[in-house]
Amino acid sequence: MTTINLLPWREWKRQEQKKQFGIWCVLSLLLAGSIMALIHMEMARKIDYQLSRNNYISTEINELDKQIAEISALQKVRRSLIERMEVIQNLQRSRPSIVHLFTEIVTTVPNGVSLQTLSLTDGNLIINGEAESNARVSNYMRNLSNSDWFKDPNLTVIQIKDKKVNRISTFTLTVKQTSPNSTAKKHNEGGIH
Repeated sequence: MTTINLLPWREWKRQEQKKQFGIWCVLSLLLAGSIMALIHMEMARKIDYQLSRNNYISTEINELDKQIAEISALQKVRRSLIERMEVIQNLQRSRPSIVHLFTEIVTTVPNGVSLQTLSLTDGNLIINGEAESNARVSNYMRNLSNSDWFKDPNLTVIQIKDKKVNRISTFTLTVKQTSPNSTAKKHNEGGIH
């Protein structure tokens, strides 16, 4: 029987297997490295894309903030203009009331009463005057009460001064200014027709 020495062949086979194992390890590492590089590149691309979207959104937000600031400035201007228009409209509406106020003052003053000062504050007319008697002051208050342009006369001060023969009563009274249109509106709003 011939003896065959298989030791060198086995050694060669082992070397061959080590080489193949090394090659497979290197190939596996290269494959894993390239997969990791691809994943890293894809993630970097997605991050860049998201950052560009974020920058675009930030730019649009800044533009909208500027527009909102412009809108609020325009709203302030609008409110200011509306307030001015309301003041002008109130002045336009109140123009005839001053004429009516003076006309009513003249028509309501009875004989024997003279007015010294008139002052108007917040719709309240303060009247300072002199009368020949207390009865004339009460007659004047009745006349004011019956007027369409005045309401609620209130006597605050009355003093009697002796001026030689004549007794003069000085008085201060307040009366609220109104207009027939506003009272008619109040009656209509209250359901009275």
